[in-house]
Amino acid sequence: MGSFKDKLFRFMYGRYGQDQLYYACLIACFVLITLNTFFRSYIIMVLIFGVFALMIFRAFSKNINKRRMENEKFLKIWNPVKGKFKLTIRRIKERKTHCFRTCPSCKKILRLPRKKGNHVVSCPCCKNDFNIKVR
Repeated sequence: MGSFKDKLFRFMYGRYGQDQLYYACLIACFVLITLNTFFRSYIIMVLIFGVFALMIFRAFSKNINKRRMENEKFLKIWNPVKGKFKLTIRRIKERKTHCFRTCPSCKKILRLPRKKGNHVVSCPCCKNDFNIKVR
């Protein structure tokens, strides 16, 4: 088994391998395969093969700089989406102990302790004072 592992390492030397875009394509393949089990469409099947071919091409490519730039473009799109998703999950988990309010001037989301009543809050970014009511 060791010789196979060595041969695989030698084959992959100088090739790009996996990155975040590879894993996103992998998840997209699984989602498309699941959809195809329910709807049985040739269009979905072509999309599956296209995404799979893209994954294989990127993993075995020797043009490392171009693949890195593609991954950076993907991450510029993906990171804000991921951040909003994480914030939503955090808001759901902390809804009993904290409330989240948006600053009216800079639109920054503030995490405040949940204490009933009217409060004056100072935004740490823009130093604007505004009133909030917590129920």
